[in-house]
Amino acid sequence: MKLLTKYLSREIYFSVALVFAALLMLFALLDLISQLNEMGRGDYSLGYMLLYVVLILPGHVYELFPVAVLIGTIFALVQMAANSELTVYRASGVSLKQLIFALLRIGAPLLVLCLLFGEVVAPYSEQLAQQTKLKAQKAQVNLREFRSGVWVKDEGSFVNIRNVLPDTSLLNVSIYQFDENYRLVSVTAAKRATFLKERLWRLEDIQRTNFAGQGASAESLPDMEWHTALNPNLLNVLLVLPEQMSALDLYQYTQHLADNKQSTARYDIALWNKLVYPFAVLVMMLLALPFSSYQRREGGIGGKIFVGVVLGLSYHFAGRLFANLGALNEWPAALSATAMTWIFLGLALAMLWRTERR
Repeated sequence: MKLLTKYLSREIYFSVALVFAALLMLFALLDLISQLNEMGRGDYSLGYMLLYVVLILPGHVYELFPVAVLIGTIFALVQMAANSELTVYRASGVSLKQLIFALLRIGAPLLVLCLLFGEVVAPYSEQLAQQTKLKAQKAQVNLREFRSGVWVKDEGSFVNIRNVLPDTSLLNVSIYQFDENYRLVSVTAAKRATFLKERLWRLEDIQRTNFAGQGASAESLPDMEWHTALNPNLLNVLLVLPEQMSALDLYQYTQHLADNKQSTARYDIALWNKLVYPFAVLVMMLLALPFSSYQRREGGIGGKIFVGVVLGLSYHFAGRLFANLGALNEWPAALSATAMTWIFLGLALAMLWRTERR
């Protein structure tokens, strides 16, 4: 059995690597084409464009992991079945249960690799890609959650941020301070905010209006300190989509939203997806096993690989659909994030049961 596992792992890893190479080249080409219309903005030349495409590739690696594992495993198993290698193994006494455990052992390193890309490599690479692009274009992020920018509740105040620079400095910041009875105390409008240290920013070029009793007074200040729970790590979510953040960043930002009584649905779903998604690698390997029953009348190698591609893409896009529907309809985050994984696990077990009965 050890010999079978070693041979299987070599064949599967090689096939998965080939599938990844083909998919990543395709996605890199598509990304490069999509960036052509932005070339020439500021210093955004071909070199920066190629660097940007390379930096976002780890995100594609993470997204495509279950798809590549499914297609690669199907290809390896069908090739072995076509050469009667799996038939020899089964005839020598290897049971379906032993094959399943062999695939799970082979899939464990792939699961760890998927987790590594999702938690460490892809989030950092994606953030660096967006910052590099913005700096090259001499641009800034326009925050458009509302027409007036992004609104953030911070303890006893509401903060409106219109723009954020790649270094996470803020432009056009308005702070509406309320007392414990929800009466407006002051409105502070600053042209720029720069992070100094934890819970402390410097506001520059300030217009401040103070409300007291029945009157109001206005003043202009060159700069002042601003004490707030906001920090650059929280603001980085404005540069990176929730689905591309690490689980730790998602958890921290979700806690920040919850503490300020704001909706966390999209980020809860993204967090659950981060926790469950790597295990889809094992599900896909189980789903690939029934395809090893090679019969030419069922379409041969090409037909089985085509079915694998369709299943893999269906998992990828249907998973996104469930997540979006869950965020819109406020379904439970765990259900929205894991529904497709459970459905495909059920499909894999049903196909294995059917294959074993034949």
